[in-house]
Amino acid sequence: MTKRLVLFVVVSALLGAGIATAQYPILDMVAQNVIGKYQSATCEQLWENKGKHGPEEQKLIGFLRSDPQMRQAFFNQIAGPVMNKMFECGMIP
Repeated sequence: MTKRLVLFVVVSALLGAGIATAQYPILDMVAQNVIGKYQSATCEQLWENKGKHGPEEQKLIGFLRSDPQMRQAFFNQIAGPVMNKMFECGMIP
């Protein structure tokens, strides 16, 4: 009985995770692009471009402001890699 319960919980969790990542496929691609930009940029480039947003970035910011669930999904993906790079560059304490 407990083996079935454990199996059910594991399968449910895996299915839920799959659905959550497939909810915003375009956002997933954008998040990977943002992560790639931060990981490939030098600290000097990040400091120079701090606060500058192009038209595509402005559009993304608008979408994120209008949809809290999308914003949360985006932040969940980019938070770790972006914050690590910013920390390495001395942009956050």
